[in-house]
Order: sequence, then structure tokens, then C-alpha cells
Amino acid sequence: MPTIPWLDVDKLDFPNVEHALEDPNGLLAVGGDLSKERILAAYRRGIFPWYEESQPILWWSPQPRTVLYPEQVYINRSLRKALRRGDYSVSFDTAFSDVLDGCATLSPKRPGTWITDEMRAAYLGLHKDGWAHSVEVWRGKTLIGGLYGMGIGQLFFGESMFSREANASKIALVHLCGQLQEWGYPLIDCQVGNDYLDSMGAEEINRDTFRQYLDQYCNMAARPVNKWTLNWRYGNVSSPE
Repeated sequence: MPTIPWLDVDKLDFPNVEHALEDPNGLLAVGGDLSKERILAAYRRGIFPWYEESQPILWWSPQPRTVLYPEQVYINRSLRKALRRGDYSVSFDTAFSDVLDGCATLSPKRPGTWITDEMRAAYLGLHKDGWAHSVEVWRGKTLIGGLYGMGIGQLFFGESMFSREANASKIALVHLCGQLQEWGYPLIDCQVGNDYLDSMGAEEINRDTFRQYLDQYCNMAARPVNKWTLNWRYGNVSSPE
């Protein structure tokens, strides 16, 4: 049975991602900590933390990798109608902690959460330092959906999303894709696929291709730096019907 390496809290080294397990898909290492330096080092290598409250910190690099190219986001008829109604507003980086809480809220479809207190504190710190970003969807002054993730160089690493009304998280994702197109971001890392992501146009690429994106875009100058502001508006997104 394969042995999973334990990370030394005093070192930022990770095993080569080629050593990640096939089952469970992508499990690479255990332990370490959730310091800003370690999390940034992980993302730049295509590694992310994902674990539950009762578990040690688990680090993953799945093969294949699910990604979404912003220009290929799929907008079906019901979503297109919701976007055209425009009875909502969308913002970036105005309610990060509330989005985290929304993503962590338990429901029949989400009986457990990996956003532990430790993870929450880590990403709040990353947001304060300009690395983690949120998209908020509002109806009036009520937050009805959103998503958050990491922006490193010119790549966005999606983490989680939530909806309190139909299509709210999809509206957030469409606006993120539109803005990232304008900024020249080539893809959104979605980590592991599911039916929801498939319905939005996500696809799988192999690990080597994903690493090429990491090598090329993670070290590029971020645009913008620190707090993000949404300037894009629905109506000029290219999307298949």
C-alpha cells in the first residue's frame, strides 16, 4: 500500500505531483500547515488543501484536472433569461467573509463542509493580502449567491460557490468569466469535475498541460493587484448557446 508523505511544518517542500495517488485520485501529502507561504507554494505547483474537520490537512493534485476557459462558459436558456432580467447586482471583493460563510453552510445537498475554522482563517488572511477574491450576487442588500478563489499571476483557482436562489452561483461564474476575459486570464482551475461544472462548460485536461499553464501564467504580473473591482457587464460575453 502506498505511503503518503507527511510534510514538515518547517519546510515548504512538496512531493512531485507525479507521485499523487490514483485512488483516492490526487492525494499527494498530509500535514504541514495553512500558512500563506505554504498555500501559495502549493497553488503554484497545482496542489490544493482539502480535508474535513476530523482529518489532518490533506494536499491534492488530481489527474486529470478540471478547468473552465472563460470564453467557453456555457449559458443555457434559463440562465440567459436570468441574466437578461438584470434584477440583481454583482460585485467583487465586497463581502468575502460572507461568501465564505455561504459556501460553508450545510444543506441537504451539502451535508458536510471542508471549510473548517482553520481553512476559513487562512483564506481570510489571503484575502486581506490580496490573493483570495470573492464574487457576490445581490438582490437589493441581500447576498443570494457567490463564489471565491485564488488569483495568482494571471490564473484563477476556484474554490467554492453557493446559491440561495436559482442561478445565483451561475450568475457569479458568468461575471467572473467575463471579467477574466477582459483581463486576459486564460483559464479557471476547477480542481475536480462534477455535473454542475460540466453544465457550465468545464472540461478536463491532463496534468502536464495544466502544469504548462502554471509555469507560464503564475509568474506573470497580476492584473489587477490586491482588491478586484468588477467592470464587465453582461451582454458582451462570448458563449455557446
